[in-house]
Amino acid sequence: MSRQIITFRIGEQYLGVDIMAIREIRAWSPTTRLPHVPDYVHGVVNLRGSVLPVFDLSARLGWGITDPTARHVIIVVQLGNQLQGLIVDAVNDIVTLGEGALQPPPNVGDDEAADFLDGLASVDDRMVMVLSLARLTDGADDIEALAA
Repeated sequence: MSRQIITFRIGEQYLGVDIMAIREIRAWSPTTRLPHVPDYVHGVVNLRGSVLPVFDLSARLGWGITDPTARHVIIVVQLGNQLQGLIVDAVNDIVTLGEGALQPPPNVGDDEAADFLDGLASVDDRMVMVLSLARLTDGADDIEALAA
């Protein structure tokens, strides 16, 4: 069974998420910071009258805090009944992964990012890390409650 993902970049790393979880891709807009939230929570933005928590995906993956510019984008994803935003450097394209294309991440020790992966796929001679949104945003219920 094939699977479609949207690929994007954070620094020199290529990542992807299941296309069915994507609700929209927005240009960067400044966030409102919230007190006492983890470093990876960049803040919240107004999404057509609703409060949207925005995660710094680079910080969440342990790669350092992003200082967003006008070139960054927010990918809005849906998890259950919740919308959440992910800050990324750039969106690339839509890719169809054939059956068997997604390989499990190798066991390389204490790599925090591997905890958030569904697997790895080779796309156009580069490795794409396919994210597990459910594991990536564990604890987001608490953050949305703070924003409400």
